[in-house]
Amino acid sequence: MPEEVTFEEAMEQLEEIVGKLEQGDVPLEQAISFFQDGMKLSKLCHDKLQRVEKQMDYILREGGELEPFEIQEEE
Repeated sequence: MPEEVTFEEAMEQLEEIVGKLEQGDVPLEQAISFFQDGMKLSKLCHDKLQRVEKQMDYILREGGELEPFEIQEEE
């Protein structure tokens, strides 16, 4: 599994692994390997999502300065 994959590539690989495991005819050793790869991909996706969430905490002001992003709730 390549170290630097996009979120979309990681999700696609994860879906393939889940599909193979759901078939149920995978030898135990291979199922364990698939599961380990799936856990790595899951962590990679989670980490990428957390980074995006942190980036989304700030928006650019008109002058190019960053400011915290706050959602205005309607009353």
